[in-house]
Amino acid sequence: MNTVRKIEANWPEHAPEPAEGVGAFELLKHLRSEFEGQTARDLELTILMPCLNEAETLASCIRKALDYLERSGIKGEVLIADNGSTDGSREIAKAEGARVQPVSARGYGAALIGGIRAARGKYVIMGDADDSYDFSSLDAFVWELREGAQLVMGNRFQGGIAPGAMPFLHRMLGNPVLSFIGRLFFKIPVGDFHCGLRGFNRDAICDLKLSSPGMEFASEMVVKASLNDLDIREVPTTLSQDGRSRAPHLRTWRDGWRHLRFLLLHSPKWLFGVPGSTLLGAGLVGIAALIGGPLEIAGIRLDLLTLVASCFSVILGIQLLTFSLLTRVYAGEFGVLPKSKHLDRILPFLTLERQLQLAAVLCLAGLAGAGAAFSGWAASGFGDIVGNSTLRWFSLSLTSVAISVQLAAAAFLASFIRLPKPGK
Repeated sequence: MNTVRKIEANWPEHAPEPAEGVGAFELLKHLRSEFEGQTARDLELTILMPCLNEAETLASCIRKALDYLERSGIKGEVLIADNGSTDGSREIAKAEGARVQPVSARGYGAALIGGIRAARGKYVIMGDADDSYDFSSLDAFVWELREGAQLVMGNRFQGGIAPGAMPFLHRMLGNPVLSFIGRLFFKIPVGDFHCGLRGFNRDAICDLKLSSPGMEFASEMVVKASLNDLDIREVPTTLSQDGRSRAPHLRTWRDGWRHLRFLLLHSPKWLFGVPGSTLLGAGLVGIAALIGGPLEIAGIRLDLLTLVASCFSVILGIQLLTFSLLTRVYAGEFGVLPKSKHLDRILPFLTLERQLQLAAVLCLAGLAGAGAAFSGWAASGFGDIVGNSTLRWFSLSLTSVAISVQLAAAAFLASFIRLPKPGK
């Protein structure tokens, strides 16, 4: 009895339930057979389609995919990751010869994650079930995968977009801008960042531990593949107008923001580092130019107010740079991002004690400067300040004090993040 219970406790998630009254030996044989069928990579290719009420177009997509497998001689399967369809999509998929994997967690990304886990092929080619992608023409994807590519992206701009297949705003603004940001932030050699037709090595993508439940899953796959140095390639593909009579699940502004948010959150360098460096550099130039007195450029007189603005720019720049560093430390410690080789070389020198020493020097220098400015004001009987030399040095001194507090606080926070985890 205990043996049966142990077997039942380890029953594969997607295996059929055993019949009642089956003995332990028969149950073990059945379990082994089903388990091997679920895990063995005896298939070369899984053609995966996420599905939520796609009854109008699903049969056509499945037929094209099965025809491709038969025509190309590839040992494979068509897998439908159903996300709770209520229009008969599951029954249509089974009737057409596809395997159906129910996925209870809602969302485009959740459906694909469930489908990828259930895929039996060594390679997976995924695409929407709305008949906008041509599942009968996948040779370029298979070729690149067999040649060692770990992620193969389709490029609709190279292959051709049928009239009306992509909304004007997506084609001229959304996709090009987000693709440009992706290339800039992560150096990804992809021109169509959000093409839904893509192929990949199943094990390599599973190792990325993708988790985004929504449309931003498309960005997560490409970004994490790049961050983990996967071999990413691109092939031309076509996009046709989808065959559905209803509106698509995609929401332009909501999902566009979710993609942009994902890109920003996974690039501390561009979210904090680049703006911080720009503000710091501009502030330092302003301080150096104005600390000795006013400056006139092209008839414009820059004086005390510009110096104060420069001091604020330095403070903000330092703040953003510390955010960049802290975010990178956190991401590396908790596995959100791969650890940075450059940061690993720097961190041993950025001990809490050294940062506190630097903060103390800046604080004492700032307090000394502020004290000197205050003494000068006191010597004049606390009257009106004649000239602005005192105000210049007072502003600079307070800036030094503010930076020292920022650095000390950031040093303690970084040390807190790097505390040993329980059980390690």
